[in-house]
Amino acid sequence: MFFQWIPRVRAILLSEGEEAKKAALEDAIQGLILLEEAFTKCSKGKKFFGGDKIGYLDIALGCFLEWMRVTQKIANVNLIDESKTPNLFKWAQDFCADDAVKDVLPQTDKLLEFAKFYAVELKGSME
Repeated sequence: MFFQWIPRVRAILLSEGEEAKKAALEDAIQGLILLEEAFTKCSKGKKFFGGDKIGYLDIALGCFLEWMRVTQKIANVNLIDESKTPNLFKWAQDFCADDAVKDVLPQTDKLLEFAKFYAVELKGSME
């Protein structure tokens, strides 16, 4: 389920025109709503997917949080929205604030800088 959702986020960046961007965003949000439901079932009211401590699934999904923030900044959209996915929103906050990961997560601004550089390089290699 999760790996089917990744291309949905990427489609936001690749969409041309407002209508295509809007459709891609809605598709990505529907995927996040499914992820919200999975989190609710797995966590059973705890902070993380596997309970009170960060587990493998939290790490696998948490690796994408900063890239999602980069996508949000580039496309000027809001993906993990507190009103649409409140449990996932809280999970993301708890994950990023946890002592086990907070000092090793990449900074959004540095990833954004890299993404812009990479996009220029990629575009140049395609010409």
